Amino acid sequence: MTVNALYPDYQGNVRDAETNFHGGRIVYISWDRHLMFTNPYAFLVQPEMKFGDFINTMMASAYASHPDWEKINWAEVVWYRGGTMFKPDPAATFAENGVGHKTALRFSTPGLDGIEGLGI
Repeated sequence: MTVNALYPDYQGNVRDAETNFHGGRIVYISWDRHLMFTNPYAFLVQPEMKFGDFINTMMASAYASHPDWEKINWAEVVWYRGGTMFKPDPAATFAENGVGHKTALRFSTPGLDGIEGLGI
């Protein structure tokens, strides 16, 4: 979709630039085949945060209400970064895993397809 400026040579301020988050980064996370969560969550993370700590704290807080959450075998989870499969190291930081500001991550949990297998 194209966007037309209201006047020529318009230069707007980017309000969601990384510099506006005091060292933090916005990361979007969605769980495939679990549409109880219809939209990705937006998390504010520090680049030094360990990926495994993020799963055990912030993600757990957001997703624990789903009955599949406790059944996840994290060794089998498939991760995607911007549509490309990648394997994050849980002991490494977001920066070390190459997860930058406004990165979209998805995860898929083989064998867990939502409530009663309906993708919910």
